Amino acid sequence: MKRDIISVLDMERDLADILRMATRMKDPNAPESSLRPLEKMTVGMIFEKSSTRTRVSFEIGVRQLGGHAIFLNKNDIQMGRGETVHDTAKVLSRYVDMLVYRAYRRSDVVELARHASVPVINALDDMEHPCQIAADLLTVLEHKGGLAGKVLAYLGDGNNVCNSLLLGGALMGMEVRAACPRRYTVKQEFLEKAQRTAKRHEGKVLVTEDPAQAAKGADVLYTDTWVSMGDEAEAKARKEFLTPYRIGDSVVDIADKDCIIMHCLPAHRGEEITDDVIDGPHSVVFDQAENRLHVQKAIMAALIKG
Repeated sequence: MKRDIISVLDMERDLADILRMATRMKDPNAPESSLRPLEKMTVGMIFEKSSTRTRVSFEIGVRQLGGHAIFLNKNDIQMGRGETVHDTAKVLSRYVDMLVYRAYRRSDVVELARHASVPVINALDDMEHPCQIAADLLTVLEHKGGLAGKVLAYLGDGNNVCNSLLLGGALMGMEVRAACPRRYTVKQEFLEKAQRTAKRHEGKVLVTEDPAQAAKGADVLYTDTWVSMGDEAEAKARKEFLTPYRIGDSVVDIADKDCIIMHCLPAHRGEEITDDVIDGPHSVVFDQAENRLHVQKAIMAALIKG
């Protein structure tokens, strides 16, 4: 039976194994670094949203695993001219061995996965960004030596990245705190999912409006852009509400003295994070970006393995 990764929770039973595999694939001296599970396979990549890290890391990852990637901009295929997601899934399943989909709507990712006969990976939608969060967890693991019990504080918009961080951190037994203004806070559905997940895995979840409450003593400080693709019309209002959640030196000072700073990029310097912080000694944002490659290779290998 084929397997899809639509949500972080689709990796609940083997996320720790995927992170271990990513670590071994990253080590050029490890046997796993030369594995080629996608030999003679083709991965179709449907992208509705522009991308740097997601597109490049997936294309290179497919190639390093022995496969071939085909980039499919929505406007270059018939889906951009009205062909249904159902028909696109059925047709592409006859050509490719796996699909990666970066979409505006979660419902379209679910629809593609429902009708595709090959594995589907969610490369971002309006609800979650599971591959990003797997890379984030790998980065924390590398810099902190473990995940269980570590405190991760997210400051900013309660967006798709925040949703997946709550789920992924809870899944790995972390304490995840999200500080968001009420207008842009975490959706209740994801808060409840994260709380249930935390109970199963001895983690903790807190959503607050107070950035200081979230950041105090944190091992990890994390932020993301305030204006995601599709939110441009309310950019001015978002910046006004989210300015108190900027990560600057004053926030770093109340976190753990050895905290690490994370941002999934692209960063709008001076808005959600200051130059001094993103370029400072606590920042691991470029390690985080690199780890997209390694963890996505491990995810693809896991899906092919079944």
